[in-house]
Amino acid sequence: MNIFVEILLGLIPPALVGLIFYIVMRSIFRADAKERSVYQKMEAEMREAREAEASKNAKSGK
Repeated sequence: MNIFVEILLGLIPPALVGLIFYIVMRSIFRADAKERSVYQKMEAEMREAREAEASKNAKSGK
């Protein structure tokens, strides 16, 4: 029975390090996805503004 306790105690630190690694990597990937989403929205807004200005300039003859 003593050997099983030692094995279990030997497996706990790597499991905790793996859990911490998983949490950190998940937060990094979520932050990256959020940043890409926000950047995509910004690009769409800038594209709309450029197209609106271009159509306004085309109508006014500039």
